[in-house]
Amino acid sequence: MRDRAARNQSRLDSGQGSAKDLQALQHELTSLARRQAELEEVELEVMERSESLTARVAELEARRVELAERVEALESERAAAISKLDDEAEKVSSGRADIVAGVGTELIALYEKIRASSGGMAAAELRHRRCGGCRLELGNVDLDRIRTSPQDEVVRCEECRRILIRTGESGL
Repeated sequence: MRDRAARNQSRLDSGQGSAKDLQALQHELTSLARRQAELEEVELEVMERSESLTARVAELEARRVELAERVEALESERAAAISKLDDEAEKVSSGRADIVAGVGTELIALYEKIRASSGGMAAAELRHRRCGGCRLELGNVDLDRIRTSPQDEVVRCEECRRILIRTGESGL
């Protein structure tokens, strides 16, 4: 557009052509100037939008880097926590084999069955007349039944069906 305007301006300045042709060239130069101004205005708007979008991209990139670092830190924390839990599980389960060997297969089978149906907790402490599994206070009838049962008999909570472990704090 600029080349065309320069070419037309040089033809106009040279005075070559008829008056009608020169007038048409003058009109075309005016139109080209107006069109060039419009295009430059659009170009400025596009450049402004480009600058704001470039700034937004930089801001989002910085945020992405920040979030990636945070994710990495959280994954590291999670790995450490999992490792700690694995160590604790190994420590807790290390003595289980010795205990299981002395308990008996029938009780172990009952324990595993209850454990599978009750979310992993098959035995609960009876403490202050409350079942440690369902947290309900046992009634006098249940407490009398437990009190009169032999020490080596397996007693269960009537509500949650877990095996009750009697201790000195059972409230019997």
